[in-house]
Amino acid sequence: MKIFCGRANPTTGSVEWLEEDEHYDYHQEIARSSYADMLHDKDRNIKYYQGIRAAVSRVKDRGQKALVLDIGTGTGLLSMMAVTAGADFCYAIEVFKPMAEAAVKIVEKNGFSDKIKVINKHSTEVTVGPDGDMPCRANILITELFDTELIGEGALPSYEHAHRHLMQEDCEAVPHRATIYAQLVESRRMWSWNKLFPVRVQTSLGEQVIVPPLELERCPGAPSVYDIQLNQVSPTDFTVLSDVLPMFSVDFSKQVSSSAACYSRQFEPLASGQAQVVLSWWDIEMDPEGKTRCTMAPFWAHEDPQELQWRDHWMQCVYFLPQEEPVVQGSALCLVAHHDDYCVWYSLQRTSPQKNGRTHPARPVCDCQAHLLWNRPRFGEINDQHRTDQYAQALRTVLKPDSICLCVSDGSLLSMLAHYLGAEQVLTIESSAASHRLMKKIFKANHLEDKINVIEKRPELLTSEDLEGKKHALDFRESKEAEPHPLWEYPCRSLSDPQQILAFDFRQPVPPQPVRAEGSIELTRPGRSHGAVLWMEYHLTPDSTISTGLLKPAEDKGYCCWNPHCKQAVYFFSTMLDPRAPLGGPQTVSYTVEFQPLTGDVSMDFTLTDTLGDGHGLTLL
Repeated sequence: MKIFCGRANPTTGSVEWLEEDEHYDYHQEIARSSYADMLHDKDRNIKYYQGIRAAVSRVKDRGQKALVLDIGTGTGLLSMMAVTAGADFCYAIEVFKPMAEAAVKIVEKNGFSDKIKVINKHSTEVTVGPDGDMPCRANILITELFDTELIGEGALPSYEHAHRHLMQEDCEAVPHRATIYAQLVESRRMWSWNKLFPVRVQTSLGEQVIVPPLELERCPGAPSVYDIQLNQVSPTDFTVLSDVLPMFSVDFSKQVSSSAACYSRQFEPLASGQAQVVLSWWDIEMDPEGKTRCTMAPFWAHEDPQELQWRDHWMQCVYFLPQEEPVVQGSALCLVAHHDDYCVWYSLQRTSPQKNGRTHPARPVCDCQAHLLWNRPRFGEINDQHRTDQYAQALRTVLKPDSICLCVSDGSLLSMLAHYLGAEQVLTIESSAASHRLMKKIFKANHLEDKINVIEKRPELLTSEDLEGKKHALDFRESKEAEPHPLWEYPCRSLSDPQQILAFDFRQPVPPQPVRAEGSIELTRPGRSHGAVLWMEYHLTPDSTISTGLLKPAEDKGYCCWNPHCKQAVYFFSTMLDPRAPLGGPQTVSYTVEFQPLTGDVSMDFTLTDTLGDGHGLTLL
């Protein structure tokens, strides 16, 4: 069995797909997925069970057997809920073989094997009939096919097929209905995740401005949603321009269409400003009356903010308009939601599409390369003027009139900084064709196409001929992370002070042998430790440091301020470290870290030693 597994390139943010064979440890893939977060979502579980129990009762009240189809069963939890609620039989569909095998074991262990059949197929391949996977059509449809965008996991095509081929007419569905909401805002911070801003560089000849090419400014961007924890975004980072608008609903108990469609909502702006960003979320109603509702609304739109459920498998959506547009308070506009079978996108129009006769616009496509090369945090990082100033200051301290600079990083502006700050010659390595084309456009827009030499080659394949036989005074390589997580989105507390684990001298050759470090970290605050966080601090000069992790010391209670543009390497413990509170004496975590320079792999091991002196061996996931 072969399967493609997505891995994020930490420098560019692009997803690279790697093919794994039958020997791959799929347990790790499952551990890194959202299964655990879904299973611990108490609000979701309770409301799904309430909806399932009510649906089974409605079918039974009609004098029918309750036959359930559960598409995307995962661990089989919803199927077991259905049987517990009185369903006569349940067909549990799971296409991912390792998960389907786990579901079979879980169902058996809980004593439901006689009433739940796990089918390891895609739902569109399931057959109905005497010799089929199901002897007859089901009358209760249970699904959890939703992502943060609602339809991004193919919910609409799956529902469409199920109603046509697997379900009885007038069936029950849990959830019964979904509604997508949107709110228009102005936000320079969020807009910096989508567009390249002018970058200012102070030089001996005055201020130089790196301008984006017109192609980048006019590009509608990528259609992919940016899903984040909106509850962690400060309200001061955006200005609300509209009320919360219900954009469209999907009734899952009836025939569903996956065809492209658009829905418009007229509104009057609450304030004048620049319309840039659409914030969006959804809720699902588990029953036809809408009495049981599970919502993804952020705190300012939640009917009871005190009852907010923390969840990571469903968050909120940030969409970017193709271009920012001025709006005037009180002047009516139409916000239009478009969708096809997998994607949602938004546009702002002066009149309703139905009135002006406009056809549905095609899904936006990035034609500038930047949105394909840089992810949203990377845009924000490049637009961070303070970060640029730090790099510029560091370059000033090391550059000489005869400096030959080599920049090793896809899609970096560091080569332009080096040129403006006086380097005699600048070369930049762009290992992908996309970054090569993008940087050529940026260089041309700034009249530097003849001043910076682009080498399209992977760094390890570089030869002296590529460098024109010259030695280089400077080698800037941008940050790389493993198992990245944007901790600024996740409320967390540190139980120890930060401690240096490994140090790398980029002025020296990369060592061929593994780099190993051993030591211990004293726990200075009580609490339960779920993992270890690693990040890099780049010492550009003795007086200038850029941190990809903590931006300042943790507060007294341990609350942290993380770099919002970077992701940190989080290693989750397979068993929770539990320094008992209150602290009764010195408690330490012993660690062993080994870094493989040639592959970039990091292996770690932790042991907690408590006041009684007993140790607990822990291996990281």
